[in-house]
Amino acid sequence: MLKEFKEFALKGNVIDMAVGVIVGGAFGKIVTSLVNDVVMPFFGYLTAGMDIKTMKWVLSPAVMEGDVVKQAEAAILYGNFLQNIIDFLIISFSIFMVIYFFNKAKDKLVKKPEPEPEPEAPKAPTQEELLAEIRDLLKKNTDQ
Repeated sequence: MLKEFKEFALKGNVIDMAVGVIVGGAFGKIVTSLVNDVVMPFFGYLTAGMDIKTMKWVLSPAVMEGDVVKQAEAAILYGNFLQNIIDFLIISFSIFMVIYFFNKAKDKLVKKPEPEPEPEAPKAPTQEELLAEIRDLLKKNTDQ
């Protein structure tokens, strides 16, 4: 079992996948920074300074006694959900663009093998050949 695990773990695909996960995590941080530091402030500007991430629908407000919270607020944090949707869309679009350009570059760099010419179909007998064959068969049948 240990030998099989070693063979599995050292296969190229597993190592490639591990590298992809690590690079994907770093890429996710870059996109999150792009959304938080560039895109969302723009939306905040359009919405008169409102931070989309803090948008929420309060179901029941917090109950306070002085500075002490007696009952916490119950709220649906839809702003955070919207932020995550925007993150997802930007990440998926970015990955699509990388794969799209990678495939275009690969198509230009890697020459596709030219298709082999299809073998010619056997030629059909000509009318004269068919008539000669019929004649020979008729002659053979009448001789018997």
